[in-house]
Amino acid sequence: MFDKMTLIPFTLFSLILICSLSIPNLVHCKTLKRDVKALNEIKASLGWRVVYAWVGDDPCGDGDLPPWSGVTCSTMGDYRVVTELEVYAVSIVGPFPTAVTSLLDLTRLDLHNNKLTGPIPPQIGRLKHLKILNLRWNKLQDAIPPEIGELKSLTHLHLSFNSFKGEIPRELANLPDLRYLYLHENRLTGRIPPELGTLQNLRHLDVGNNHLVGTIRELIRIEGCFPALRNLYLNNNYFTGGIPAQLANLSSLEILYMSYNKMSGVIPSGVAHIPKLTYLYLDHNQFSGRIPDPIYKHPFLKEMYIEGNAFRPGVKPIGFHKMLEVSDSDFLV
Repeated sequence: MFDKMTLIPFTLFSLILICSLSIPNLVHCKTLKRDVKALNEIKASLGWRVVYAWVGDDPCGDGDLPPWSGVTCSTMGDYRVVTELEVYAVSIVGPFPTAVTSLLDLTRLDLHNNKLTGPIPPQIGRLKHLKILNLRWNKLQDAIPPEIGELKSLTHLHLSFNSFKGEIPRELANLPDLRYLYLHENRLTGRIPPELGTLQNLRHLDVGNNHLVGTIRELIRIEGCFPALRNLYLNNNYFTGGIPAQLANLSSLEILYMSYNKMSGVIPSGVAHIPKLTYLYLDHNQFSGRIPDPIYKHPFLKEMYIEGNAFRPGVKPIGFHKMLEVSDSDFLV
């Protein structure tokens, strides 16, 4: 039997041995070869503004070399993997780097404000852990790939200020966690898929400045649709028809932006029953008649723009007409 003096050195020796075996595994953890290969392919395709900051062959850092700028890595088991890639506003020129789709552990991909061209490759659907995809302010073209609908963890999708064409894929309705969908300033055509209304967490939908058609009635035809939607931007398209009374069922709506369309008819008093409505933009359509008095008495309505319609004389706006600006930072939470 060991006495106390014998037990203490034995325990201390055991602790030192365990630490000596475990610490090297943490410090010298290797980066997964798949990610090293993918990032070096991307490095070879990028412009000098990025490459100068990407020193060495290991994007997660190697020895005295730090991780590459814009690359975030995490430890998974015995390896390091790339979980975030943020390379924006550095004038990247050329096609979307397909090698990105080999970074299977990405949770954030941010390549906004560059000069990327061509389509988003269908392999984008491989990034099953992706939560934020930000490709706004590029020169991307062709159709939005339906494979984006396979990114089940996605919460933020920024595709605005590109040259996407074709219809909005209804597969986007397969994204259960999607909160923010930015598609404005493209060349999209057709109708907004009403299936988007089944997204239980969608807070912000912006399809402004496209070539979309259809009616609001079609958009909200699914019972219980858009339960969390706060901001709906439909401006600068070719929407027709009137404002249906059922719009009052969108009880979370705060901003309704319908300017510069071809909508018509009278404004229903049911609009006053949208409890949190704060900004209402009706201008530059073909609405007529009067604005119901209950709308003017709405407790939260700060601004209502009405010019460029056929309202009866005496119909007045609410608030001062200024450009509504909502910062992207308001939605990156």
